[in-house]
Amino acid sequence: MLELESVVKTYYMSQIEVAALQGVSCRIERGELVAIMGPSGCGKSTLMNIMGCLDTPTSGSYLLDGAEVAKLSDSQLAEVRNKKIGFVFQTFNLLSRTSALANVELPLVYGNTSGTRNKAREALERVGMSDRSSHMPNQLSGGQQQRVAIARALVNNPSIILADEPTGNLDSRSSQEITSLLVKLNEEDGITIVLVTHDPQIASHTRRIIALKDGQIVSDKPAAPHLEEAGA
Repeated sequence: MLELESVVKTYYMSQIEVAALQGVSCRIERGELVAIMGPSGCGKSTLMNIMGCLDTPTSGSYLLDGAEVAKLSDSQLAEVRNKKIGFVFQTFNLLSRTSALANVELPLVYGNTSGTRNKAREALERVGMSDRSSHMPNQLSGGQQQRVAIARALVNNPSIILADEPTGNLDSRSSQEITSLLVKLNEEDGITIVLVTHDPQIASHTRRIIALKDGQIVSDKPAAPHLEEAGA
């Protein structure tokens, strides 16, 4: 589903060359639940941005469902981001003066989709937030805000969810609830989920962990709990 081959991403800051990714190659199949880990500055968010078609490699190849992303037009990329990929961020990115329901509706409005209100309500129900649809973000806890953000990511029925530190601003209980929700969406709905996290406990709930260091993949293996379940 997602295939990166020798991906390099270089930034130039005040005439200084910064190599964020150095020849990254990996493949993520449909229906996988994958964590990307590594220290700050290792290239995790850069890799996530490339996977989400928010950025392009300096060199190398990125195939999404067999299509070379570099060859897609701006309108095609916008459609991919709107229809195929759902994004979840650490800071929720909800509009502060807009209700939970209206926040979830936004991708549908941008995509000129019909029946936006009912689809947004259905998405809120999927994450257990139907009773908070009229609440503003400042009337919701951090965990509830992240559930609304996940509903917004789900509303167009994407095949992929990319979550960048989705529990980074949450307490331990809320972190566990959000992680369990993402696992449920993967297991019951078959959504491919890739999440960036610093937390080994969160990563242990996934099926596979890709570790980055200095812009390179240093390990790519099944998550430990699942090795134990398999008798390893």
